[in-house]
Amino acid sequence: MALTAVRVVVAGAAAGAVVALDEPLSFWGGYSAEHGTITDEHHPQTGVSLTGCIVVMPGGRGSSSASSVLAEAVRLGTAPAALLLHRPDEILATGSLVARELYGTTVPILVLDDAAYARAAAADRVELSATGALTIR
Repeated sequence: MALTAVRVVVAGAAAGAVVALDEPLSFWGGYSAEHGTITDEHHPQTGVSLTGCIVVMPGGRGSSSASSVLAEAVRLGTAPAALLLHRPDEILATGSLVARELYGTTVPILVLDDAAYARAAAADRVELSATGALTIR
């Protein structure tokens, strides 16, 4: 099923398996850029790898340092393939844009409306075009 994103925050194409997070994630202190896993021991998905996945989550949480962690994960090759958010997150957008400038690659970030978010969260796999069109499988 093809959907159009409500808002493309950081453009880019990506595809991968979906990891839907139950709660927002702070990349600073809650994500290991070295290993690509959730490290926040209070997060419901502690230990889950996000490397190369399409991450569907309510939004980011926490410090402005989260942008540097996301950019570092891009550099190390452990970043998610894309972030599909329910709420905008300027901090994560900054990290993705910095990664584009420094490393020539980025993590696409989209903000979805209620219906698209629910469909993406329930999907096994999502493909994202550079224009923001989503194909959900």
